Amino acid sequence: MGIVLKQSFINTIILFVGFAIGGINVMFLFTHFLHEDYFGLITFLLSTANILLPLLVFGMQHTIIKYYSAYKTKTEQDTFLTTALFTPLLVIIPVSLLGILAYEQISNWLSAENPLIKNYTYLIFLLAIFMGYFEVFYSWTKIQFKSVFGNFVKEVFARICTSFLLIAVYLKWLTNEEFIYAIVIVYGLRMLIMKLYAFYVYKPKLLFKLPKNIKEIISFSAYIIVAGSAAGVLLEIDKFMIPQMEKIAEVAYYSVGIYIASVVAIPTRAMQQITIPITAKDMNENNIDEVGKLYKQTSINLLVAGGLLFLLINLNIADLYELINKPQFTKGIWIVLIISVAKLMELALGTGNAILVNSKYYKIFFYMSLAMAVTVIFLNKWLINLIGINGAALATLIVVLIYSSIKIVYIKYKLNIQPFSINTLKLLLITTVIFVVFYFWNFNIHPILSIVLKSVIVSILYVFFIRKAQISEDIDSLVSKYFK
Repeated sequence: MGIVLKQSFINTIILFVGFAIGGINVMFLFTHFLHEDYFGLITFLLSTANILLPLLVFGMQHTIIKYYSAYKTKTEQDTFLTTALFTPLLVIIPVSLLGILAYEQISNWLSAENPLIKNYTYLIFLLAIFMGYFEVFYSWTKIQFKSVFGNFVKEVFARICTSFLLIAVYLKWLTNEEFIYAIVIVYGLRMLIMKLYAFYVYKPKLLFKLPKNIKEIISFSAYIIVAGSAAGVLLEIDKFMIPQMEKIAEVAYYSVGIYIASVVAIPTRAMQQITIPITAKDMNENNIDEVGKLYKQTSINLLVAGGLLFLLINLNIADLYELINKPQFTKGIWIVLIISVAKLMELALGTGNAILVNSKYYKIFFYMSLAMAVTVIFLNKWLINLIGINGAALATLIVVLIYSSIKIVYIKYKLNIQPFSINTLKLLLITTVIFVVFYFWNFNIHPILSIVLKSVIVSILYVFFIRKAQISEDIDSLVSKYFK
């Protein structure tokens, strides 16, 4: 776990910095400097681009990680990377031509409920290309076990630029409309920076010939395109569907709640940067014992970190919304609790998704992802009509709970490894008890003071009980290192 803990620790710090900047943007700058409709619009554009992303790059960001370590010579590696670099163009070019021909029909469909979307529809395609190639170049550096810089560019760079652009809107240097175009430029610049760094880390000789296992690569990529799109649907379809059924401003209210809850997922996003390529390498070498060991370690370690974040967020949520000082945004309070529970379940899965994707059973990941996407679409349609934006959050929770459980059972059945132990139950008990005790405890002081005071008390109690129960050796050694 040495390289995993080291890079995960650095990546976690970067993610916290990025989320802190993003939190300021989402909860204060977006809500006070940008019109709600344009806040909803940029959220819709980015979410829709994320759904298209796997298709446009032909799943190459995952293919690179799965197959690179299987090649042993530099010639084979360079041939493979050249193929991965240019294959997306075989999709991007024809799709762009089709988009031009059918642009009017597509834009009319997307803007049927909210006409504001119509003039910005083409930006979805540009954003998807920029995001897609960024992920390809990011995977390029991950396979060299260099994840930190890419993580910084992904999590911090774009958010800092967004902060400056929102301030520019406030100072009337930019209009709401110009802000939308400026964000697209930021994502293009982010892709270019990642490309330069990827070639700095490893610059292959461009070899325009097909790898020997090209049929296997195409088969895997085709499955991953659908699986990746389905995963994107699970993450983003709510923000895509809400404007089709509600006013576009509702997306803004929903996005604030989603963003706050997503802080719980910071640990897994940090650890995945390094555990995914390691899992791929171990799977390629059929080292199931190491895969199982990492599976267990990541699950409990992620749950420990995520459990604390879950408590700090949900026990302070009323004070946090009071600081935002926008009553209409309080619609998202229940969304925070619902989605943060879903994030905890994702943390419990540990490296489960990486195991499935990089094993010979990767096709089942495709079928599960497809089933998840279909299920969440139907649940969104029903629950948004029934209870509004809270229904979108509930749909996500239901799907995550069901399909994460299925994945855990499937991996146990096929590989005889599973992520849980008695420590998992201890941890859930500790988290639940602290949540119940403090949920209705209000200090009736200024929100900032209340947040600080409650956070300190909860953190001390949580760490004390985690250490006392000896939940995780890795966490114990990390705490002992810095706090004697």
